[in-house]
Amino acid sequence: MGQATFSLAAMPPFSGVRCLVVDDEPRLRRVLIRLLEGEGFSCAEAGSGVEALVELEKGPVPLVISDLRMPEMDGVSLLREITTRWPETAVIVVTAVAEVESAVACLQMGALDYVAKPFHLDEVRARVSQALDKRRLIIENRTYQQNLEQRVEAQARRIEELFLEGVHALVYALEAKDAYTRGHSMRVANYSVGIARALKLDDDLVDTIALGAELHDVGKIGVSESVLHKAGKLSDAEYRHIMEHTVIGARILGPLMKDAPGALSIVRSHHERLDGTGSPDGLKGDQIPFEARLVSVADAFDAMTSVRPYRPSLSVQHAMRELEQWKGVQFDPVIVAAFLKAFAEGTSLPIPTPQLQPLRLPLRAMEARRA
Repeated sequence: MGQATFSLAAMPPFSGVRCLVVDDEPRLRRVLIRLLEGEGFSCAEAGSGVEALVELEKGPVPLVISDLRMPEMDGVSLLREITTRWPETAVIVVTAVAEVESAVACLQMGALDYVAKPFHLDEVRARVSQALDKRRLIIENRTYQQNLEQRVEAQARRIEELFLEGVHALVYALEAKDAYTRGHSMRVANYSVGIARALKLDDDLVDTIALGAELHDVGKIGVSESVLHKAGKLSDAEYRHIMEHTVIGARILGPLMKDAPGALSIVRSHHERLDGTGSPDGLKGDQIPFEARLVSVADAFDAMTSVRPYRPSLSVQHAMRELEQWKGVQFDPVIVAAFLKAFAEGTSLPIPTPQLQPLRLPLRAMEARRA
């Protein structure tokens, strides 16, 4: 045990650390290499900046000691390449006393230290040790910053998810209070995902549509319950009041979902019609966001096949005919066709209410926030 402890204590401080010495004078290279190998470094050498790049491309090199004046590629050009391509490599420049200003300029470019010729070996040892200490601190700080950013990002995402889950729970509770609308938003989301898959949309757009569909009626939180649950026919004023839920919902979710505009457009525009007579903005044709056009078909089908206080549910066949009849007027024909393809004959319709699932922002929205 004592011998092992002695061996560890006797090991050179930089045992096995790779170092590259770059100088066009072989004699100076050999002096530096002997010194560094005595400190435990594993050294390679290069006679120019070009040769040094070849060595660096072979694998990570924690330390480069480079002369400033060299043929082919000088030390300044080499430093610029290293700081760009290998930012974790510590660079010490070697310069003549008359070139100290150049050395200071190199420090501003990213070199960690410099040694002036003629140099003393003890000074070189001290500068090497200091440069590697600086390198270690820089890497530790960078790693800390990266980990901190990841923790902050994860925390921010969780806060957003908790807010979404709270809003979602409100929608669920609102629908659950009314036997006629219970589970409506979750079924609309399932129908919407089926349409999106039939259209072969990419996964992130499918997630955007699912999120918007789940939350499309969130604005009904701000609508009078007596109007929402009225058994008879709505007056014009009551109908206008209910249709305000699209604007209310977009206002509630706007600050949170600014990086998911497709989902937000569903909340605001799912009651627009292709002929321009919908609400709240009277958008027409392609002015209506694609995601909202898609969810409006799913929303209408679920509404038609659900029992409402003022009418019984329509049969699946009747609801399908309504979609066909109103395509090009109220509904996008391409989306109606995709719905009929996704839920062709033999599919069990209407679908049962799925289990409540946590909501999440689409990946693209999170990447946009990171950027």
